[in-house]
Parts: sequence; structure tokens; C-alpha cells
Amino acid sequence: MLKGTPVISPIVESERLYRDMIRTVMVVEDDDAIRMVLRTNLEDEGYRVLEAVTAEQGLVIVQDEQPDVVLVDLRLPGIHGLDLVRSLRATSSVPIVIVTAQTDSHDVVAGLEAGADDYVTKPFVAKELMARIRTQLRRVTQEDDVAESMICGPIELRMDTAEVVRNGEVIAVSRIEFYVLAELISAQGRVLSRDHLLRKVWGYGNAGDGRVVDNLIYRLRNKIEEDPATPELLLTVRGFGYRMKV
Repeated sequence: MLKGTPVISPIVESERLYRDMIRTVMVVEDDDAIRMVLRTNLEDEGYRVLEAVTAEQGLVIVQDEQPDVVLVDLRLPGIHGLDLVRSLRATSSVPIVIVTAQTDSHDVVAGLEAGADDYVTKPFVAKELMARIRTQLRRVTQEDDVAESMICGPIELRMDTAEVVRNGEVIAVSRIEFYVLAELISAQGRVLSRDHLLRKVWGYGNAGDGRVVDNLIYRLRNKIEEDPATPELLLTVRGFGYRMKV
């Protein structure tokens, strides 16, 4: 060993390898009981769990720990959960799953518009939540493995950089908007139903709220169409779903 070379103890090295192997989930939730339930279920699934009670704490932990998935309760003290989602999305591509009360359907739409990738409602079913987290982690893995482009008319999806380009100009889209657009383009003109998109993109095992899809399509049209009111690329097939014009 060269003189002056730092010695890394086997314990430190084992801990480092352990942290590299397992996935980390950060929970931002001010309710102690809910946070404990989340921690228990996540640890039972083998995840390393980080906890934050406020959005301010969450932002610091994300910078220091770089979690693989973030669960965000929207009704937080201090900085609102929506503002936390926006702040995270402005600086990171980490998958974000919002947690909201079942009656707050408007929060779901607002959370997805802010940049969240998915949502679960309280009271949540542990198996469903774990499935949603696995879906987000698979998406990240697929992004790491794919390095190609998808083209549909003037639209190009650069899979290696997760960019959407229209006529040579990069368009800012959220992670979930990118996935939906990729699913539609890969269908090569076939009609995809709302349920299909909910299953493939959001990972829902059962039919979810189709309004989430409709709202996302509306946002996409405002980004990729010359005139969103009369779309020429992302078309509605009434009674069936949506398709991309090829």
C-alpha cells in the first residue's frame, strides 16, 4: 500500500456497498402515524427510508441523500406540498408520488401539473403503493438502458436525454408527459384508450380516473400543437381514446 493512502475499513466499505445496492425512498409527511405506516411498509419491501416532516426538511435531504423516489403529502405545514413538487422538479428528475386525501381530486391534477409522476390517495393500500413505486423505479431503469430517438412528424423524443423536440426546438415537458407521448408515438397511429395509458404509464392495475389522462393530453397539446384548439398531431378518437397522427 502506498504511503498516505487512506485505509477504508471493511465496515465502512460494506455500508457503502449496501447503500449502493438498495433503493431509497424519502417520505415527506407531517402526520406521525401515517409516516410510521409508510416507513414500516417500505422497510418490509427492502427500501431504505428517509423521513421529513416539512418541505424545507425534504429539500435539504434530497440534496444530501439523492433518494430514488420521493413521496410527498400535499398538505404540509409551512411550504405547501405543491411548491415542494415544483422545487424538486426544477432541479431533479427524481420520481415523485404525491399522497393526498381521497376527496381532494383537484389536488391530484394540480400535483401532476406541478411535475409529480403519480399519486396515491389516503387511506392508501400498501400493495398498491408499493406497485406504484416499483413502476417508477422501472421507468428510471429503462431510461438508463435506452439511447435512441422516436420520431412522429415534427416531434422527436430523445430517449437518452428525455427531451421532446419540435421542429428543432426543445420543449419542456414533465416526466409523465414524456412517457405518455412515448407510448402514443410507439403505437404508430393506433388508438390507445385512457385505461391503456393508465396501466402502461401510471402502472394502475385497475381502471383509474380518466380525467387525469384527459388533463395531461390537454397540457401536451398546448406544448406540441401549433393550435391546441384544433390539434393536428395528438388526435382524439371519440369513445375510444387518443392517437398520434402518422
